[in-house]
Amino acid sequence: MIEKKQPPAIFVMGPTAAGKTELAVELAQQLPVDVISVDSALVYRGMDIGTAKPGPELLREVPHALVDICEPEEAYSAARFRTDALEKMWESSRAGNIPLLVGGTMLYFRALEQGLSDLPESDTEVRSALQRRLQQQGSAALHRELQLQDPKSAKRIHPNDPQRILRALEVMEISGQPLSRLQEQQGEKLPYDILKLVKVPRERAVLHERIARRFDTMLQCGFEEEVQALMARPGFSPQLPSMRAVGYRQMIGYLQGVSSREEMREKGIIATRQLAKRQLTWLRRESSANWLYEEQEKILGRVLKLIDLKAFL
Repeated sequence: MIEKKQPPAIFVMGPTAAGKTELAVELAQQLPVDVISVDSALVYRGMDIGTAKPGPELLREVPHALVDICEPEEAYSAARFRTDALEKMWESSRAGNIPLLVGGTMLYFRALEQGLSDLPESDTEVRSALQRRLQQQGSAALHRELQLQDPKSAKRIHPNDPQRILRALEVMEISGQPLSRLQEQQGEKLPYDILKLVKVPRERAVLHERIARRFDTMLQCGFEEEVQALMARPGFSPQLPSMRAVGYRQMIGYLQGVSSREEMREKGIIATRQLAKRQLTWLRRESSANWLYEEQEKILGRVLKLIDLKAFL
């Protein structure tokens, strides 16, 4: 019996400021692909400058699905992303095209490819109690508690990542089981033949310099005014998941008088570099990924050869 061939999909992954969008656009100009964004910040309307969202002209030329699909006051999860992305992938495949997923939210890529374990839904009372403890004790104290209850999750979650610390403690309290144990129970895997591409500069210093330059460009293009407008919206809170995006946290602190403008800039650049480091750590664990160093010549040609070898076309 001949096994039915799975439809193709392309993942374009990489750290922030690595040039993923540029590569995706080049591929879209050469191949029958539909671009789907894999970015937990680009889903929000009104968050354009601080997320380095592709501009309207580029999006008209090369549409990106899952951009500007919800308001900053809404919560957007990995589970919702997987549902949305699968729908867009099926639409692309049925049209005879190749879904091309591009972005830097590694948790979303993992959720899409490997499926999601059956985790309990958030409980308002439990979450509120944990939020009060976070405000009183700080994230470091809650991270120490997580180390006692779920060492595996604590090792993976940074002490300065309150959102994920709270979720891990919440899961423990609701289910009585560590988050790490539940996550080992894999969900349904993605039924696609995937070509994974990782776009990155070979030298870390190049990426760091690009991150600093891009942050300065954001400041020059009105990032401060963008965040002021977000803070003026009904329902705004610094604790919203959308406002915890890198850069936005630091700008909110500056606008609330917690830090100077220069401190905000320095903290924003440092936080973005730390994000890139975490993304690279995830990417090094990716199996069968093809690393594309921008110092290499003719990256597009190499990718087209990889696609040809996969017999995608």
